Amino acid sequence: MSYLLKLCQNVAHRYLVVRGLNNYYLSCCVNTLLQTLNATWELADILEKWEDAGLGAVGENVPFQLKGVLKAMRENCPQPAPHKDFLHCLDRNCIRLQTQHDADEVFLSILDLMQRQMDDRALALEIQSLYKISVETQLQCLECNAVQTQNSHLLSLPLHIREDQNSLEDCMNSFFQQQELKGINCCLCAQCETRTPSRQGVKVRSLPRILCIQLKRFRNYHGRTLKLDCKVSFPETFDFSEIHKEAFSTDFTQNDCRYTLYAVVVHSGTATFGHYTAYVRHKVTNCWHYADDSHVSQSSWEGVQKTYEGGYSGTAYMLMYRRDGEQQDISG
Repeated sequence: MSYLLKLCQNVAHRYLVVRGLNNYYLSCCVNTLLQTLNATWELADILEKWEDAGLGAVGENVPFQLKGVLKAMRENCPQPAPHKDFLHCLDRNCIRLQTQHDADEVFLSILDLMQRQMDDRALALEIQSLYKISVETQLQCLECNAVQTQNSHLLSLPLHIREDQNSLEDCMNSFFQQQELKGINCCLCAQCETRTPSRQGVKVRSLPRILCIQLKRFRNYHGRTLKLDCKVSFPETFDFSEIHKEAFSTDFTQNDCRYTLYAVVVHSGTATFGHYTAYVRHKVTNCWHYADDSHVSQSSWEGVQKTYEGGYSGTAYMLMYRRDGEQQDISG
């Protein structure tokens, strides 16, 4: 046993453990997302500031129930954390029990429900800002060179993957590479007043504290959804500014673009029948843990790397990175 693993075990006895969650009604997808949300301590800190005063039907209020679950998951107890009320709350908000879900879709739905159901708008926007990637879409007409721009935002970065081998850098370069739109894909040019060939690209206006990345492993082939188990490697730390030199808009002003991985959503199985688990980094010890519903065990970066491609342990589907400089002191 390595010295680092022994140190993790010794320190973990003195601090909070990573609590598991029982699998109820095919809840592995939600269980896995709760592990990543619990590892995002900034979210729990914001919810703790929310007084949730004057709420009516608390059984239908996602942020209220989520606040309770995250608080229970932080308690130093060997038993799985209670979360049935949260599962039933999601069911009342159309995230149905006894149904297999897509983790990225459920993640975005939970964020959307928090925005709509929190009565403190300032705190609701603070939660959104944790994940908000502000982008600028540019559309240049290839006939007259006129450029149209539109500002919007994403809460997760959807990256397409090739059917052989990929790296996170490859996927990001592809995302930010300009695409030519011709033929039936021609867009309306306001200056030419007709549909013309154009060039489209996306540039980043600002980066969030928490960068959520979805590796789009599911494809539609002739009406069937299939999963790509091909290799996608990703680093434990990276500098976004070095991924793609032309990925930033002219008004981008952030200096620190370095990120460190702290959670990975893992999918095993096929597109129609699968199971979700998670790797999460402990807030205090900084060690990796593997959460498979109620079973939680210590792991390592080498364990996380096994999710690069298909196999018994599954493939990485969502990556959660935290911007460097946001890490809290280990004694705090």
